[in-house]
Amino acid sequence: MKKILLLTDLSSDYNRKLLKGIVHYSKESCLWNFYRLPLYYKELYGAEGVIKWAKKWGADAIISQFDEIDIHLLTELNIPIIAQNYKERNKQTSNITGDYFNAGVMAANFFYRKGYRQFAYYDVKKTVWMRERGEGYISTIEKKGGEVILYNSSEEEQNEKLEVNHKNLRKWLENLPKPIALFACDDQHALHITELCKISGIHIPNEISVLGVDNDDLLCNISDPKLSSIELDVVNGGFLTGELLNSFFNKKVIPPVDVIIKPISIVTRESTERLVVSNKYVGQIIQYIEKNYAESISVKTIIDMVPMSRRVLEKTFKKETGTTIYQYIQLVRVEKFSRLLITTELSLIEAARMVGFSDYKNIFRIFQKFKSMSPGQYRKMHFHRGDENSL
Repeated sequence: MKKILLLTDLSSDYNRKLLKGIVHYSKESCLWNFYRLPLYYKELYGAEGVIKWAKKWGADAIISQFDEIDIHLLTELNIPIIAQNYKERNKQTSNITGDYFNAGVMAANFFYRKGYRQFAYYDVKKTVWMRERGEGYISTIEKKGGEVILYNSSEEEQNEKLEVNHKNLRKWLENLPKPIALFACDDQHALHITELCKISGIHIPNEISVLGVDNDDLLCNISDPKLSSIELDVVNGGFLTGELLNSFFNKKVIPPVDVIIKPISIVTRESTERLVVSNKYVGQIIQYIEKNYAESISVKTIIDMVPMSRRVLEKTFKKETGTTIYQYIQLVRVEKFSRLLITTELSLIEAARMVGFSDYKNIFRIFQKFKSMSPGQYRKMHFHRGDENSL
């Protein structure tokens, strides 16, 4: 039986989901033996102590957050090491990392479709995931002709052992132009924003619309208002980590090879409820689509709702949302459909019908356009996420 040494922090929902996926793979395939070395152990004894313990226990692999341990020393063990990157990716080992850039792209497109034209991004510590999420967000907004207001933290605030300077952040929030769409690098930082907005009397989402990352159920639901967040494919990422580790053991793959955890979808809650569109008819249409996407609606149905010509309405709608009415309908349906694919056992046909796709053959073409894969491939890719509650 293979022995897997874990050096991970279990305080975050992300880390717990990741380990659920790894343990699920073990239960299904390999029945590995896990041991989590207490965090204080590496703080007390450093890399040398970890190496000594790994040798004594006979570890066959290590999965760890290497934020303070000398990776060069650990590679002397000559066993597979998978690093859960934090500050930067490790070039010497395999990484559990993320498609951070596209999480930022997803956030930017989400806010832009809601009519926002003023944007902000909040991070503090400048880690790889904070930096790349910001890069994806900023570059997407800039391509649309907009700008992003960044929070410029002090050196003190960037020291992860110190608390954020509330006074500076409150001043920044108060001085932001309103209404504005604010993307935070993760749910913990987004919760910090909603807390300070409450203290400062800044209304969410009427003045600031807030979106986080991780979809941490606890953090999102203790926020007032409840926090919208980008859900990541973390449990499945843990399962893929288990698969990769087993491939290393069987010498089917030679390390280093990275596991990339991708953003899946945006789980919307009250913090992003507001639409910001200057044309009341466009706002009316968006609300109608969001409410009636499962019904038989068409562009003609929508055009008949408002006192505007088709040409003028189409032009105005695209200016406000960045997309056409038809594309907006399809996008909403695809997002709802993809959610059903990974959270239910409905057949593809049943799921498609539930979100308003009447032409089953057409859904493959539309889904491929938005997700760059077929519905079946998408479900298979995220299949193991549904098993997290059984662990």
